[in-house]
Amino acid sequence: MISQNKKKLLRSLASKKHRNESGLFVAEGRKVVGDLIRGGLTPTYVAATEERMDELAPWLGNAETAICSADELTEVSDLKTRTELIAVLRKPAAPSLDRLTQHSLVLALDEVQDPGNLGTIARTADWFGLRTIVCSRTCADAFGPKAVQASMGALCRTNFVYTDLRQWLDKERQDNQTPVFGTFLEGENIYEAQLPQRGIVVMGNEGRGISDDIAKMVNRRLYIPNYPASEPTSESLNVGIATAIALSEFRRRTK
Repeated sequence: MISQNKKKLLRSLASKKHRNESGLFVAEGRKVVGDLIRGGLTPTYVAATEERMDELAPWLGNAETAICSADELTEVSDLKTRTELIAVLRKPAAPSLDRLTQHSLVLALDEVQDPGNLGTIARTADWFGLRTIVCSRTCADAFGPKAVQASMGALCRTNFVYTDLRQWLDKERQDNQTPVFGTFLEGENIYEAQLPQRGIVVMGNEGRGISDDIAKMVNRRLYIPNYPASEPTSESLNVGIATAIALSEFRRRTK
């Protein structure tokens, strides 16, 4: 049974403010929660059916637990579908930005607002082996309910850092000579451009793309061409899809 205090906690963690103050977030569902806990994130509270609790028992450590019916869990769930598992977990510590790009490819997000897109991008970055995503402070919260569900467990392997994105990019360009790539509606054809293993790939807002301030920090503009080029097409790609294409092309060139 879920106590009233725990129900209050679960409701409070729908707020970004409370997630930041407590360092906690909520995840739901067998796949997402299982991947996060088995991947090393620390659960503080788990409410689940007896079957799901038994599955996770070896990884629960000192977490407080409650065995519940699926009906009770669904009543407090943020999902629209029936659930058998809800967990409160500690947010992982954000990594340092120092020497982040020294030997690796890093994804940067400029004002990505939709939490579903953010979660999808986290899942995509995880697939292509990117371990850090640097976000502007105006991006959606990676630990909000919709982003967590869309990430499908990637948050235990892909770290998020929120910072002054322009300042960080400027420092990387000036101090570390890091190449900064961005996707635009004009630029080098991504399928023909020379792409290194080290650098920063910037993706922009769903409606406006990369902002003017951040665009000034980009020294390599990339374009994902439509096909066939001579015919009219959609105005732009969804940011999650564009990220997948860009990262796939960078990784395809990795020897």
